[in-house]
Amino acid sequence: MKDILGGVCAPIGFSANGIHAGMRKNKSKKDLSLIVSEELCTAAATYTQNKVKGAPLTVTKQHLKNGRARAIICNSGNANTCNSNGIELANEVCALTAKELGLKEDDIIVASTGVIGQPMSIDPFKDHMKELVKGLNVDGSHDACYGIMTTDTQPKEYAVEFKLGNAKCHIGAIAKGSGMIHPNMATMLAFVTSDVAISKECLEAMVHEVVDDTFNMVSVDGDTSTNDMLCVLSNGMAQNNKIVLKDQSYNIMKDALYHICEQLSCGIAKDGEGATKLLTCNVKNAKTLQDAKIVAKSVITSTLFKAAMFGRDANWGRILCAIGYSDADLDINKVSVTLASSAGDIHVCEKGMGVIFDEDKALKVLSEDEIDINIDLNDGIWDATAWGCDLTYDYVKINGEYRT
Repeated sequence: MKDILGGVCAPIGFSANGIHAGMRKNKSKKDLSLIVSEELCTAAATYTQNKVKGAPLTVTKQHLKNGRARAIICNSGNANTCNSNGIELANEVCALTAKELGLKEDDIIVASTGVIGQPMSIDPFKDHMKELVKGLNVDGSHDACYGIMTTDTQPKEYAVEFKLGNAKCHIGAIAKGSGMIHPNMATMLAFVTSDVAISKECLEAMVHEVVDDTFNMVSVDGDTSTNDMLCVLSNGMAQNNKIVLKDQSYNIMKDALYHICEQLSCGIAKDGEGATKLLTCNVKNAKTLQDAKIVAKSVITSTLFKAAMFGRDANWGRILCAIGYSDADLDINKVSVTLASSAGDIHVCEKGMGVIFDEDKALKVLSEDEIDINIDLNDGIWDATAWGCDLTYDYVKINGEYRT
């Protein structure tokens, strides 16, 4: 497996585009994106668990009941959530897209992101659909990526190449996510494309397995959004032997998808609203996998700990506190903690007790923009990783002024 360029257009048979259609006031910001496959795809998705869901999710779920799709359309700037005519609008967006592409409406995945509860007009879609479709090209992933961004400061775009037997295969992806990030799934949007031939059942299983260990282990601010999802389209144009069992080919593709989703997860955490540091919490030797995940997520979501990382304060007591109030089954008297970065590492806790460390060295370690929190529970064999970011003054400013 190797990293390549091309994003969602790296797999065979995909094209994309992103334009400004007028949903965002800033005309320099793209706000409408489209991804299309030459062939009908096997499709799978995961969705936010928030009880308040955007209308596009309802429509997309209906369209994906047959596990097939061929195109994804997404707007930014308006979430199409809590609107009385939201379902009608989402269906009309699909109808417009399908008509211009010459496809069936239920082969369209629709998504929206932006302000919740804001009236939405179909006019930008009507007025710019021809332009959007006409601009589709095999180098369009970057434009599509910018078209789905809201408060993101950096695009999240990745692709990999790998082999299944003699077939050269690819997975590409774009994602958005910066705030309202506390997935279960989701609080972000991720669109993944592939040219692998795979059954609906295998793709659905793979997506859920990978999401549980990547996107569902990310938290920026503890808020689970209303609109967001991850969806995968796989068109089979690599002409590999179709994956229908959880065999070696399944595992090879799963590793590639995991790599893509891990990169996207890190990118989302690092680009958290106002963030200055990517925090990676590695938990090892837990009694169960669930215990490892609970501890990692508890630490990465601790407001006090996130604030300490912004202040470059090696306040390890906040880590122990977050471990202690988690629901994990553990013995706190066995826990050790080390903080690490490219500037070195400092061991701050052993057997649940503090150890003497050099505060000046700690300041240097925590001054880097990527910090690892390494926790050993010394109680089993299971490991897990969670990703997050520090909590800064700018986070409050961004979200205090988000709608205005």
